[in-house]
Amino acid sequence: MNNLNDKVKKLLEETKTWILSTCGENPNAVPIFFNALKGDEIILYDVFMKKTLENIKKNDSVALTVFDDSKLQGYQIKGTARYSTETSFVEDGNAISNKFNLTTKGALIVQAHEVYVLSPGPDNGKLI
Repeated sequence: MNNLNDKVKKLLEETKTWILSTCGENPNAVPIFFNALKGDEIILYDVFMKKTLENIKKNDSVALTVFDDSKLQGYQIKGTARYSTETSFVEDGNAISNKFNLTTKGALIVQAHEVYVLSPGPDNGKLI
């Protein structure tokens, strides 16, 4: 089940930093600046993902939060993540991270299973 409708995709594309939450032995939430949306795949490029990757090895369930405070619009995306070091992902990530003199090591590919509305109003908390 993939609930990345046009509104969710638009906000993902417009918002630069997303918050990724993972849980292995302990919860971990980190901002992800190096990211992309390709069709229905959410790509998070690995530049500094030490604790995140440790957690993914133990538990591939993730939550991704995207919120635009100027519009008071946001979503929480729950799904599963897999890690890849495929050349195409590394090259795509480096196209972004090299601008900051950083190197992409791989990518987390998130498959969305549930999307919840975070925007204030009557739909807050609603499953899309």
